[in-house]
Amino acid sequence: MTAAGTGSLPGTAREITEPVDIALPTGRLNPRAVGWSRAPRHTDTISGWGRTKRWEYWGVVTPTHIIGVVVSSMDYAAVHSLYVLDRDSGREWAPEAVVPLARGAVLPPRSGRGRVEARAKDLTITIDQGDEVRVEASAGGVELQLTVGQHAGHEALGVLVPWTGRQFQYTLKDLGRPVSGTLVLDGTEHPVRAGESFAVLDHGRGRWRYSMTWNWAAGSRPDGDLAIQLGGRWTVGTGQTENGLFVDGRLHKIHEELVWHYDRSDWLAPWRIEGERVGVRFTPFHERVAVTDLLVIAGETHQCFGRFSGWAVADDGTRVDLVGLEGWAEEARNRW
Repeated sequence: MTAAGTGSLPGTAREITEPVDIALPTGRLNPRAVGWSRAPRHTDTISGWGRTKRWEYWGVVTPTHIIGVVVSSMDYAAVHSLYVLDRDSGREWAPEAVVPLARGAVLPPRSGRGRVEARAKDLTITIDQGDEVRVEASAGGVELQLTVGQHAGHEALGVLVPWTGRQFQYTLKDLGRPVSGTLVLDGTEHPVRAGESFAVLDHGRGRWRYSMTWNWAAGSRPDGDLAIQLGGRWTVGTGQTENGLFVDGRLHKIHEELVWHYDRSDWLAPWRIEGERVGVRFTPFHERVAVTDLLVIAGETHQCFGRFSGWAVADDGTRVDLVGLEGWAEEARNRW
């Protein structure tokens, strides 16, 4: 049984309310960028080459399928993928492409603006960002056309996490967004309907250590009026966390590090994620295993899809019941 993320941090992390550059012209961390925000505030100004990571991940949960779309650049390679789980049969589609030197990968400097692109062999992904987000992708028997909207007053959670002056990561987690469109699997069309499906964004930009382990959990109701975002391990000791509760679109930032309990010998056993403001139980119904071994780049991710229960405390002290949330919890171990 693994327990990770012990200890707590003071709730004094700085809220960033104005646009800010992630890095200085030298490529080092901009100290003014350290903190958290309720909307995209950070611009990727990281210069130079070497261990710089950029990615866009969209996860979509529907009553019948779970979808993952990844466009990523690791400087010396790009790793792009589509993933689909048929929730009834358990069948998975997981086409992936690795492109040396990240040729053709387009990742704009600000979340929510510009076009994201990946092209490799028979895999194509384009993500047009604006007030609405258009996600189109095709590969390996999978065709996807989605429109991701946004509820009025909706907030996200952006965090700039500093490890050192030369190693740092900006992440934006945007949960519970309405989504509609079509998913085609081996020629059979499956509708994705707003009101019963939701989308989650993980936008990442940073300069990383070579070896890193993290936990991530994200859950939402289909209508997006309640969601939970939790992270672990990678933020310990930095003074920042990526934990938050969303109620009617409003972010309630949780500053403490949480303790994660799960069994690495039985990933489908219930998980517990706990702290002073969080008491979460996550019950998986499917485990996705993703393994990469490209010598320089190697990783292993166990992403479990399931349902949340328990509680989290809002900023005013209200204890919020997390019944009805679906999503995922994961452990990722990477050398990259």
